Amino acid sequence: MSLKNWDNKTWLSSKKYIRSFNNFLLKQIRLNRDSQILDIGCGRGKILGFLCSSLRLKNKPVGIDIENHKDRDKRINFKKIDAIKYLKNNNQKFDLILIKQTIHLMNFREIKKLISLCKTKLKKDGKILIFSLETSKNEIPTFLLMKKRLINSLNRDKKIILFLSKLYPNIKKKKFSFRVKISTKKYMEMIRNRYISTLLSMSSNQILRGIDEINSSYQKILNFNDKLICLILNK
Repeated sequence: MSLKNWDNKTWLSSKKYIRSFNNFLLKQIRLNRDSQILDIGCGRGKILGFLCSSLRLKNKPVGIDIENHKDRDKRINFKKIDAIKYLKNNNQKFDLILIKQTIHLMNFREIKKLISLCKTKLKKDGKILIFSLETSKNEIPTFLLMKKRLINSLNRDKKIILFLSKLYPNIKKKKFSFRVKISTKKYMEMIRNRYISTLLSMSSNQILRGIDEINSSYQKILNFNDKLICLILNK
């Protein structure tokens, strides 16, 4: 199964979120009009598109995703290809390589290969920024089965972070947080669309039961922090 709806009509696609996320990015790395940017697992490319416009990039940033979204951002150079295959067959160097909430979908061998290849594609002062969900005190609203699977997923994320920290002892860690306010009705629609990877393998009946549980457990408006860990690697 593939994750088609993670950035589709959610707070992740809102201008407020994209602006906040890009402000965070620009605090971690200096970019200018000449910067070359690659986003691995770009989704619809809205983050890259906004960054392209705000920096007035001379060259379109490159976005890689295995889903060919019809409504992807036109300001990016989109590639429907496996990231490792792309990196092996491309000689372009980048100032920033962004990997946002994608790495947890890979096995450890693939992760090691991907990051190793990414490092070879960085310019002199380039950086890799890897984002994953905050692994402790996560505030994402869940139903019982979703919570159980999310905990398992976050425990695996902890292992990935430890794995990368051992491979690259100089790796830096930062945290990004965005305050979300959304109606429970809208959030239930996101669950129905399987907006997060922990929902992908659930049956329709499990999703429907989960929606009923959310509806009975939460108020009409949800307020929570969407928190991410950012791992930063230099060349």
